[in-house]
Amino acid sequence: MPTFELLEISLYLLTGAFAGLLAGLLGVGGGLFIVPVLLVILPLVGVDATHLMTICVATSLCTIVVTSISSLIAHQKHQAILWPVFRQFLPGIILGSFIGSYIADSISEQVLTNLFAVSVILIAFKMMFKLQLGTVTELPKTAKLIMVGSFIGGLSTMIGIGGGSLTVPILSYWKTPIVKAIATSAACGLPIAFSGTIGFIIVGFGQTNLPAFSSGYVYWPAVLGIIITSVIFAPIGAKLAHKISAPLLSKTFAAFLLVVGTKVLLN
Repeated sequence: MPTFELLEISLYLLTGAFAGLLAGLLGVGGGLFIVPVLLVILPLVGVDATHLMTICVATSLCTIVVTSISSLIAHQKHQAILWPVFRQFLPGIILGSFIGSYIADSISEQVLTNLFAVSVILIAFKMMFKLQLGTVTELPKTAKLIMVGSFIGGLSTMIGIGGGSLTVPILSYWKTPIVKAIATSAACGLPIAFSGTIGFIIVGFGQTNLPAFSSGYVYWPAVLGIIITSVIFAPIGAKLAHKISAPLLSKTFAAFLLVVGTKVLLN
């Protein structure tokens, strides 16, 4: 195997290791880390700039399919997932994720990149200053939950994340206990990632200037390299979370996101 191919695979494995650690330590989705890192790596390995951001987002979502399954199983062991809420969200999430992949394919790469950058900056501010919505006493009716699910699925798909940064504060707004909000958000991450991935494969079918070993916009070498190590390192991160200052780590990662989002926006 040529040296450069070994280097490429090593970069994906390293990305997955860090993404897994962050997911375990902070409970944040790997997409917030994976997308900006792929923006740097993929041009180095010859991926054309024509669809670069879309490939990064689609590839990130595909990795989240695997990591969200392990996260869902872990939360289900503690009986923390609110399955009735999940079922009410589900139709909207699936619809929104498919629509999100279509919109991401339809808009320019620059607009999609700017959307990602602005979203990352807002998430960074939320993490850094612990910004929260107010609270109301009860969950709304199913129709409203479907609409909210569509928003969560659509935006999450367009920026390549599992949706936890959106779902958790929204559920907390409806006075859902934080542990159950996080667990339910983890369950919602699976249909977001799966539907979004399928959507990106469909809309990317037949596009030109895509790298070899791609299905639509999903680039499989990166997917496989990232999931191998992210699955291994996520449990390690979860164990370290009990030994390391979580608030300090959260603020450090928020600062990282702020720098990344600003750099992507300015470029």
